[in-house]
Amino acid sequence: MNYKKILAVAALGLMLASCGIYNKYESEGSAPADVFGTDVNVVHSGSMAQLSWREFFTDPVLQDLIDSALVRNTNLNSARLAVEKSEASLKASRLAYLPSFNFSPSGNVASFNQSAAAWTYSLPLQLSWDPGLFGTNTTKKRKSQAVLMQARMQEENVRANLISTVAQQYFMLQILDRQLEILLETDSLWNASLETQKALWENGKNYSTAVDQMESSYLTAKTQIVDVRRNIRNVENAICKLLAIPPQHIKRSEWGTSTLPDHVSIGVPAEMLQYRPDIRMADFAMAEAFYNTQSARQAFYPNITLSGILGWTNNAGSQIVNPGALLLNAALSLAQPIFARGQLKANKKIAVLNEEDMKQKYVQTVINAGNQVNEALADCQAAQEKHTYYHRQVEVLQNAYIGTHELMDSGKASYIEVLTAQERLLSAQLNEAMNMYKGALGVIALYIALGGSTN
Repeated sequence: MNYKKILAVAALGLMLASCGIYNKYESEGSAPADVFGTDVNVVHSGSMAQLSWREFFTDPVLQDLIDSALVRNTNLNSARLAVEKSEASLKASRLAYLPSFNFSPSGNVASFNQSAAAWTYSLPLQLSWDPGLFGTNTTKKRKSQAVLMQARMQEENVRANLISTVAQQYFMLQILDRQLEILLETDSLWNASLETQKALWENGKNYSTAVDQMESSYLTAKTQIVDVRRNIRNVENAICKLLAIPPQHIKRSEWGTSTLPDHVSIGVPAEMLQYRPDIRMADFAMAEAFYNTQSARQAFYPNITLSGILGWTNNAGSQIVNPGALLLNAALSLAQPIFARGQLKANKKIAVLNEEDMKQKYVQTVINAGNQVNEALADCQAAQEKHTYYHRQVEVLQNAYIGTHELMDSGKASYIEVLTAQERLLSAQLNEAMNMYKGALGVIALYIALGGSTN
């Protein structure tokens, strides 16, 4: 007979295990071998994503801004609060293994037909315990752990984006300062040219049209100066919002005083994926969906609850005894779902479909990550290639401007040629500065796309 009981228990255990209600989530996510694109050479050297943001952004002024943003930014602080909420939920799910105790004293006084009042009282300590024999408590705890990890990954994601945004805005301020410097130098040169043209016109050696054309270009440069100064104010205000401070001047270093890492290296795909918080968050979302499916399966099994009461009372039902006597009561209840109007089956199907949906979203998250790396790397390479061309173009146009101006002074070139040379030089200088900024953005984007700034 004992052997039959043992075999019955073993069979029941195998049946429950086959239903998957005790299984623990194992990550099924994997990235394609060419997740970064077939045109990206994957090497096995150390990745830039392994650098801390302080090692990546070496400008001390920028570091101070990032430090301030990490402390004051409201979105990041909200993400931190979400982590604390999830930690509280996890703590509660861990305590679900323990029984609950309630002390609920009560008293009553009654009188019938003007008889003497009778006092009754009860001082019970109530106990209730759900042992979770079919893994319900364990599943809830594991689900809470997955939710907590999602909250932590979301905090890392917000943190990484905040660091990236502050750095991008900071470099935009630097490049706007550089553009303003170029425009102010141009303003000084063009003003001198305009005065020269006016003097020649007054002496009858030039036409009024030359003066008008020169003044028009000069005024255009003036309006560009106004636009750049307005853009500087706009970017400063944007940084202030990130730092949760009132609008004010943002201190910054000059462009070129500190540089970003100039060696871009991509490690193996698995090495990259472990750093990206959005991919890790998608993996934990799959874990949460997995445990939701387990909960839906466990709902088909009976719910067993142990309860009991221990205390003192003077109410014996048919009579009142004084002093009170010990009250003891214990009960075992079982609730087995039989017919729930199809709700349990519907919940299970929805949970299974949601689990599959989370898997699809994980795959898309990985694909998006590879696309971001590919795009950022392409931006870095394009900006690097164009830098040589822009730099050479500025040199050539500077020589052309100087030479054309000398030819005009000797009467061998017209004012239109000088004006054209001036405008082309200014455009090339501004384009060179903007390309430097795009290169910096590409490096920052690549750093974040590889999962950098999480440490």
